[in-house]
This record gives sequence, structure tokens and C-alpha cells, in this order.
Amino acid sequence: MRLYAQTPARRNRQVLVDLIALLLIAVVVWGAFAVREAIMRLAEPGRKVESAGDGLADELGNAGDAAGDVPLVGGLLRKPLQSAADASTGFADAGESLQEAVSHVATVTTTVLIVVPVAFVLLLWLPPRLLWIRRSMTMRRLADAPGGADLLALRALTGPPRDLAALPVPPGGLADAWRQGDQHVIATLSEVALKRAGLRP
Repeated sequence: MRLYAQTPARRNRQVLVDLIALLLIAVVVWGAFAVREAIMRLAEPGRKVESAGDGLADELGNAGDAAGDVPLVGGLLRKPLQSAADASTGFADAGESLQEAVSHVATVTTTVLIVVPVAFVLLLWLPPRLLWIRRSMTMRRLADAPGGADLLALRALTGPPRDLAALPVPPGGLADAWRQGDQHVIATLSEVALKRAGLRP
């Protein structure tokens, strides 16, 4: 299986298109992760709220524990401090929820920004490449098969006339020479068909 043409012009075009496709995919992935990083910055307030809430809850909890040790009124002093600590934990939970929401949005956005453009690039790039690979394999098998040169010559005759313009025309024309089995003309025409496909004899 041949991935690239043997003729320089077509091979260079194929390599260039492959490089452009890979570059586009790389740029898309890089851009998507840059967007993800920008979105994740929105989670910073959530991290600060979570950190502050946890810190405040710990401090109030410690204060409540200390107040609980006060004789007679320890229970009364501890209760409001514990309630405040619980409220601070709620703030921390809210901060964590904000971070999770931002992370979810960032993940979905990144996935969409990668999948859609990459699928579009692959849709434009892969089918022609795979089609050429399949055709080149068919042409090569045909060239190596008995009587394949005749079929390739016929393919050249039925193809674009510009490919035949540079060929010397025998008396009666190329088609007549092919019908009469002129091996030189058949070989020349088969070379034209192979060259058109980017292959060498």
C-alpha cells in the first residue's frame, strides 16, 4: 500500500495537504485547551469562597468548642457559634458547586471546540486521501496484471485530452494504434494513465 504518489508534483501536494490538515488539528486542540483554561479562571472565586468558608467554619467550630468549656453557660455560648460554623460550611459548599459548574462548562466547551472542527477537517481531508490510496492500489494491480497495459492505455485514451497532447501521434491516431495492438503506443498510453494517478511504470 502506497501512501504518497511517486510523481513529485502530486506527492508534494499530498504532503502539503497532510501537513496543513495536521497543523489545523493541532491549532484547534491548542485553541480549545486555551479556551478551557480561560473558562477555568472563572472558578477562582469559587475556590476562594470554598477556602474562606472552610477556614471560617474551622475557626468558628474551634471557638464553639472553646466556649463549650465555659462553666454553666458553655452550652449557650457554643450553640450560636456552631450555627455560624454550619453556615460557613454552606458557603464552602456553594464555592465547591460553582467550581464544579465551571469545570463542567469548560469540559463541554472544550469537547465541542475539538470534536466539531476536527471532524470537519477529517471529513475534507481523509476521504480524498483514502480514495487515492485505493485507486493507486487498483492501478498498480492493473499495471502488473496480464493485459493490464491495454486497459491502462484505454483509460488514458478516455481521460482528459490534455494528457495526450504531448504524445507523438502515429498515422491514424492513438486510438487506431491502440486498436491495432501497437505495443509502443500501448506502453506510452499506460504510462500516461499511471502518471495521471501519480504513479510510475
